[in-house]
Amino acid sequence: MKDHITEYIESGILELYLMGLTSEAENEEVEQLAASHLAIRQELDSIQNTMEQYATAHAVTPRPLMKSLFVATVDYMQRLEKGETVTHPPLLNNNSHVQDYAAWLNREDMVLPANSDSVYIKLIGYTPAITTAIVWLQDNTDNEVHDKEYERFLIVEGTCTITAGEDSYTFGPGDYYEVPLYTSHVIQVTSAQPCKVVLQRVAVE
Repeated sequence: MKDHITEYIESGILELYLMGLTSEAENEEVEQLAASHLAIRQELDSIQNTMEQYATAHAVTPRPLMKSLFVATVDYMQRLEKGETVTHPPLLNNNSHVQDYAAWLNREDMVLPANSDSVYIKLIGYTPAITTAIVWLQDNTDNEVHDKEYERFLIVEGTCTITAGEDSYTFGPGDYYEVPLYTSHVIQVTSAQPCKVVLQRVAVE
């Protein structure tokens, strides 16, 4: 039995369990063995402590946009779990109009909460190739460069200046812009109100 427990510990399943990558059956097996074998309980504690120390040592403050995208993704998944119908907003292009997205923009839940972060995002469509969101920008964005996806904007409310490379462009409601690939870019909000946009990221084929 001792050899079996040692082999089980060395199999790597305990690490997978703590990372949430095991099946329900495997979870049940780990928990049953941990309840009856001190060595497994101690190994779980040791692995967890090591993971926490590593996470603390390598922790970084997430950029506002990345944090907002993560929160928006969790929100979108929860909405789908509660029965929201999957939709496919139209592809943004030079001929797009704000009215094309009225079905999403006019929804009661698509509003900017009070005391929100500088970037607030609500996903309205997702496929592996296309992500579409309504975004409220209240401050300047961090510098970004995209090499695997096109980033497209349609301004709904407010105004902003997008600086891409050495060029700057001023935009207002109804304006469309696609950021060139491999080009560093930042957005500066120039209106008193938040700049509300339909944002779409399209994977490069």
